[in-house]
Amino acid sequence: MGQTLTEKILDDHLVEGELEPGEEIGIEIDQVLTQDTTGTLVWLQFDALDLDETQTEVAAQYCDHQTYQFDFKNTDDHRFLRSAAGTFGAYFSRPGNGICHNVHKENFAAPGKTMLGSDSHTPTPGGLGELAIGAGGLDVAVAMGGGAYYIEMPEVVNVHLEGELPEWATAKDVILELLRRLSVKGGVGKIFEYTGPGVETLSVPERTTITNMGTELGATSSIFPTDERTQEYLDRVGRPEDYEKVEPDADADYHDQITVDLSEIEPLIAEPSMPDNIVPVREVAGTEVDQVIIGSCTNGAFEDILPAAKMLEGRETAKTTDMIVAPGSKQASEMLARQGWTAEMMAAGVNFSEATCGACIGNGHVPASDSVSLRTFNRNFEGRSGIEDDSVYLCSPEVATAAALTGEIVDPRDLDDVEDPGFELADEYVGVSGSDLITPDEAVDDELIKGPNIGDVPLKDPLPAGLEGEILLKMPNNITTDHISPANADVLMYRSNIPKLSEFTLTRVDETLPERAIEADGGILLAGENYGQGSSREHAALCPMYLGIDAVLAQSFARIHKANLFNFGIVPLTIDAATYTEIDQGDEVEVVDDVAEAVRTGKEEFTIRVNGDWEASAYLDASEREREILADGGKLTHVKQQHESGDDAAHADD
Repeated sequence: MGQTLTEKILDDHLVEGELEPGEEIGIEIDQVLTQDTTGTLVWLQFDALDLDETQTEVAAQYCDHQTYQFDFKNTDDHRFLRSAAGTFGAYFSRPGNGICHNVHKENFAAPGKTMLGSDSHTPTPGGLGELAIGAGGLDVAVAMGGGAYYIEMPEVVNVHLEGELPEWATAKDVILELLRRLSVKGGVGKIFEYTGPGVETLSVPERTTITNMGTELGATSSIFPTDERTQEYLDRVGRPEDYEKVEPDADADYHDQITVDLSEIEPLIAEPSMPDNIVPVREVAGTEVDQVIIGSCTNGAFEDILPAAKMLEGRETAKTTDMIVAPGSKQASEMLARQGWTAEMMAAGVNFSEATCGACIGNGHVPASDSVSLRTFNRNFEGRSGIEDDSVYLCSPEVATAAALTGEIVDPRDLDDVEDPGFELADEYVGVSGSDLITPDEAVDDELIKGPNIGDVPLKDPLPAGLEGEILLKMPNNITTDHISPANADVLMYRSNIPKLSEFTLTRVDETLPERAIEADGGILLAGENYGQGSSREHAALCPMYLGIDAVLAQSFARIHKANLFNFGIVPLTIDAATYTEIDQGDEVEVVDDVAEAVRTGKEEFTIRVNGDWEASAYLDASEREREILADGGKLTHVKQQHESGDDAAHADD
């Protein structure tokens, strides 16, 4: 039986384990990326591991989330990140140069490579045949130092594409259709591999829109094979030497198959407030729209904005609707400007933003109260836009522009005087970062520069024998990392200051949680399904650890967040629905077993006692390596111990 493309790439990079679903594997990483809200911890941890120089083929530090620099703390972070890149040997993308996924796609993404990134949308380059995975920052730091990345081997699902997209249907609608079918939990433990005759009808930018939002399915990664369309794109961005033919074997065996007939795709939209709340656009037509934003790492490329510009040519946006364009990279901005499209859109009433993540995380362009915002982003979690009771819809640039023209949601197929602009590549891509991408050879700093807001990474003590505490907070299903560690402008500036950042932990669920956790000297959290979905930010595990949280009981965990809990010494125990229902906030829960010994010896089923009255089972799904990390108090302590004992852990074990 032949191999899937995923298996081929993993096989080429395998350093430990077997490619059997559910088995832990260790793989070599070719490229790493990090951004400014996760990067400070990555480099602080890299330094704490006593590593001197990056070991991957490419290490890139981007500044894309805090580019508006509302506070000196943001600017200090950027200066520190530039100094870290210079000190340890990484590329540095200056603030304003663009979003990490877009700039990396333009400059570094290559077929057949593996990449690890401290951002959940790292799988974006899968559209170029690169196997890219999002992870917590500590995992990225270890990989950047030459260590293997460990992960449970995912199931590989074949998404078989047939046909060709009809007018007004887009790649965004393809991934929305998958979210409609599968939900935000439908990709957990899976890699989606796209095959079939429909693949060749999609350009690389269209493919990267799909792989980017595969993250919203909960998928480990998403990937396309390479072909003439891939070669064409790499030729036009000036990197023809990076092209390589990568594809699955004809007799590859997949765990499952999903068939999507592109010819049946229609304009879709995600209603508030979850990316899988999908309906056809026509079902919500007539809804008044106050704000439209085109951009983000999902739909911020030149090719995404060009259709909107063509639709706006010679027209004006509705007087009741604000329209903002936030390009994914400065390259996209420059190309639009050189071709005259920026002036055309401005004349139509469009406001241009810097190339930044910005509005996607509530860092600028926050919607008005009781308003509707249509965005081409990848997430519409409640409150993510910067205002708690928001009403954010997700859609394609074409649907967003149609709403800007009419002032209400409208299926673009119903527009009388606007033709489908189509999707096209530029003949040549100019402005490829230039002076805004500083190479390791051009480094301007050779020592770390820390501002007063940049602290050290706190460490946790080894796991004790006894574990008990109050249920400090009971939470429903689908609690996101935005709930756990918010990312708006008021909070984001403290990403390098864990004591201060911890004051905001879970305050979007219960504003008293941090104070109560400190008063109780720690405790336990209780959650429903899919706890920790969303971002890769390790702060969502690190801050609870700092507050003394010892364990999380949940019906299920999101992949990256669960790994982050291990990395920071918090015990992630799975419980069933009945147990979740019976436990209340304020209950006292004790793990009856000797926790440290049970974790180290491989025990899977634990007994928990509630209020000293009744008992239930909780389960720890962890590899031997994860158990050692957990028992030692987290990965940083674990790796340092092995390094100091002479076992070159940072380069061999973890």
